[in-house]
Amino acid sequence: MSLSSTSPNLPVSLSFVARDGEKIAALDWPLAPQARVRGVVLLVHGLGEHMGRYAHVARQLNEWGFAVRAYDQYGHGESGGPRGGLTADERLLDDLADMVDHTRARMSPNTPLLVLGHSMGGLVAARFVALGLRPVQALLLSSPALDLGLSAVQKLLMATLPKLAPNLRVGNGLDARMISHDPAVVSAYQSDRLVHDRISARLARFMAQAAPATVAMASGWTVPTLLLFAGADTLVNPAGSRAFAAAAPAQVVSSQCFEALYHEIFNEQQPAPVFAALKDWLDRRF
Repeated sequence: MSLSSTSPNLPVSLSFVARDGEKIAALDWPLAPQARVRGVVLLVHGLGEHMGRYAHVARQLNEWGFAVRAYDQYGHGESGGPRGGLTADERLLDDLADMVDHTRARMSPNTPLLVLGHSMGGLVAARFVALGLRPVQALLLSSPALDLGLSAVQKLLMATLPKLAPNLRVGNGLDARMISHDPAVVSAYQSDRLVHDRISARLARFMAQAAPATVAMASGWTVPTLLLFAGADTLVNPAGSRAFAAAAPAQVVSSQCFEALYHEIFNEQQPAPVFAALKDWLDRRF
């Protein structure tokens, strides 16, 4: 990974090939030449969206001295695979491990690597850390999908449908109007050609199983973690974040709930308090 660029804040695209040969699209937001690199942030997006929606987050992190890499998860954005599909239950974790390896190989060994995940990406990142698949220096979570709010009927379907039709893809049921109070954000999301509403039975099962399993491991958490989540979230249940924060060691996991905000806390009408919380935590640790 190149950590400097003659054109700061302009992303550099790269095509990463996963272990099964599928294309994984990625973008680097490097720092300006001679800039002091405080760390590298690897960004993992949510269900149905793509890395391009986080350009403003990457630019802000650049201003704070962090180089940023983001990638489109399998079945999303410009990456390969059927929209919302999954080749294996652990596919998204394997891709994150590969991306971490690829990123670390191009970093200074003394540079901290942080993973920032939103929603489903937050669940993937948290599960990755919980299982200790690769060492990272910090975890940043934005409205992570730690509780999907499934009904008894939905839980029954998750127990049976993936066995019968793991590749069946249906609508994910997300209401775009609830991602943000900002109408411009909602409109852009609805018209974005790279946003989709598909989810396979296998992907739904991964999320339904990984969420409670990750919360159950919170008491033994050792990786410094910042958990920021929305209190008015209807797309994932904020109870999952609250349960995780309550069980995790207070000296390891810092959490803050933004009670009035919708799901995409970095895309709300007044995101300044969210960015301020992120900056404060990073400044105290890096």
